[in-house]
Amino acid sequence: MALVTDVLDWLQGLPEPGLVAATGGLVFAECTLGLGFLAPGEAGLLVAATTADSVPRFLTLWAVVTVCAALGDVLGYLIGKRFGPRLRETKLIRKYGTEGWDKATGVLRRRGAWAVFFARFLPVIRTLTPAAAGTSGLPLRKFLPAAAAGAFCWSLIHISIGAALGEAAKKVEGALSTGGLIVVAALAATFVVVLLRLKKNKTLSAASKPSLIAPEGHHDGV
Repeated sequence: MALVTDVLDWLQGLPEPGLVAATGGLVFAECTLGLGFLAPGEAGLLVAATTADSVPRFLTLWAVVTVCAALGDVLGYLIGKRFGPRLRETKLIRKYGTEGWDKATGVLRRRGAWAVFFARFLPVIRTLTPAAAGTSGLPLRKFLPAAAAGAFCWSLIHISIGAALGEAAKKVEGALSTGGLIVVAALAATFVVVLLRLKKNKTLSAASKPSLIAPEGHHDGV
């Protein structure tokens, strides 16, 4: 039974506008303050990217996700600019650490747009950075290009990975029996769970290592 192929064929058979719109909406929700802790934008993007089996589908998904990610960052920035330091006292920020929030705003003041760009590749951190940027006083003229560049590169990388995984899954399935496929799937699921836990722990402590976000000599825009 071609389980993986059936699922991928089903995804690829869905109406493209609806699938792309849903993926863009998920990414947009992840990029605004707080929603990134609930909406699995990165995981959803990888799943949707398995449908990018042609150049037009790839480019369409890439364009939509880039725009939605950048708009989500801008909304987070405006929230931070509107509410300012009061965000630090919200339940969400207290839950994930006011110390991390303080260090994030400090890094943004010192590194400027470079911090915005590199934060895009860090789960959890990318959800807080736009609002922290607005709170820290980083000008929109510097924030927007960095956010757009980060969204452009982040979406390209993840869509490419998802498309490659979708194609590889079909080839691997063709070489395995159903029993072998189940064993491989179980091992893969275990590996993903362990990897996500390690990645989450690493990103939650990333704010305590501000020197890794950007080279010391860069202080302003990308």
